[in-house]
Amino acid sequence: MKKLVTLLFCLTVIVSCKKEAKTEKTEELIGADSPEKTAKQSDGLTLLKGDFVYFDGAAVLQTHADIYGVFVTDKMHELNKQAEVYKKVPTDMVQVEIRGKITDKKDEQILWEQKVEIIEILKVSPPKDEENDVVKLGS
Repeated sequence: MKKLVTLLFCLTVIVSCKKEAKTEKTEELIGADSPEKTAKQSDGLTLLKGDFVYFDGAAVLQTHADIYGVFVTDKMHELNKQAEVYKKVPTDMVQVEIRGKITDKKDEQILWEQKVEIIEILKVSPPKDEENDVVKLGS
């Protein structure tokens, strides 16, 4: 009798357990030739987020992975004007989000290997205080 009760209990437990069907989500990547690609994705511009500084005629954008020389254009001056609001000293870097054309063509003024021409300014925000590790020399 004990064996029968144990067998029924085990059978009840096994039958009662939920069978969880694993659902796999398959995400389709939107390729370059895909019709679902938006106009902003197919215009050849790159979204860049990083720290921007313009000082003494030279502009630099530092992302988490690369450093870009920035072409001095009207859009760059517009970005610098928006960034001036957040700067305490002229050499402070300001966090920006832009869209631009990246190139590696030779330029006489910009000596960085990677260069970017700003086409669209998306966001300008103040620098984070804990990341502003600038060493100041002199008085």
